[in-house]
Amino acid sequence: MVTKLNHSRAGVIQAKIRPIVRTSISDKIVEQLMKLIADGDLRPGQLLPTEKTLCVYFDAGRSSLREALQCLCIVGVLSRRAGEGIAVAEGGNKFLQKFVEWRIITEQHDIEDLMQVRIALESVTAEGAARQAKEEGIAELCLLLEKMKGAADDKKLFAALDLKFHLYLAEASENSLLLHLISTIRNQLEKMIDRVLPLPDAMPLSLKEHIAIVDAVACHDSAKACAAMRRHLNATLKRYHRALDVQRVSTASFGHKKSSGGSKQTGKANVPAKTGAQQYAPEILLPVH
Repeated sequence: MVTKLNHSRAGVIQAKIRPIVRTSISDKIVEQLMKLIADGDLRPGQLLPTEKTLCVYFDAGRSSLREALQCLCIVGVLSRRAGEGIAVAEGGNKFLQKFVEWRIITEQHDIEDLMQVRIALESVTAEGAARQAKEEGIAELCLLLEKMKGAADDKKLFAALDLKFHLYLAEASENSLLLHLISTIRNQLEKMIDRVLPLPDAMPLSLKEHIAIVDAVACHDSAKACAAMRRHLNATLKRYHRALDVQRVSTASFGHKKSSGGSKQTGKANVPAKTGAQQYAPEILLPVH
C-alpha cells in the first residue's frame, strides 16, 4: 500500500536534507595535495611529478591543475624552482604568516584583543630568551637600548628600534614559529604605536620597561623576564587608552571652536574672532596615521 507523506512528516525530512555543495576541481586537487603533505607522502623539498603526470593521476584538465598549483604557491605551501619544477616548500613560515595575516586583516579584531595575544606570545619569548640568550645576543639587546636612548627626540626611529628589539628578543628565544606570529601581529598594531609615542612620557617609560626586560634576560631569570614583558605590554595598552582619551578631548575642542565662530563680546569692546588656521588649532592634537 502506497501512502503519501503528510505535511508534518515532509517538513521533518526537508529539515534533515542539506544542499549539495558544488566544489571546483581545483579545490579538490588542493585538498588532496594538502593531505599528501600532511600525511608525509610529500615532504619538504620534494619535487612534485610533472604537470602531465599529475593530470593523469587526478584525471583533471591542465587548467584546473595549474589553478590549484598556483594557489598553493601563492600561500607558500609549494615553491617553483627554475628549470626543475614545483616542490613542496622547505618551511611553512610563509604559509603560516600569510594565513595569520589574512585572518587578522579580514576580521574585525579589536586592538585590545590583538594586544592580549601579543602579551601571551611575547611573555613566552622573553622567558625563552632568558633561558637561551648567549652573550653576543645580550650585547646586541644592550646596544639596541643605547640606540633607543639616543632616539629620545625621534619618534619614528624610536618605533623602528622598538620593533627591532622585540623581534630580536623573539629570535633569541630560538622559536621561529613565535617570531613569525609576533611579527605579523606587531605589523597590525602600527597605528596604535603611532598614537602612543606622541604622549610626553611614552618613550621614557617604554625605555625604562625595556631596560627591565634586558636586565632579566642578562641574569637568565626567565620568570622575571616574563613578568617584565607582561608589565611593559600592559603599560603600553594603558598608554594607548590614555592617548585615545586625549585625542577625544582634542576632537571635542576642535568641534567646539569651529561651531562658535564669529565675534565674541566682552563688557567694553568687541574681540575679533580667530580666523584662518587659528580657529582650527586645538591646544592638544595628536597626529592620526
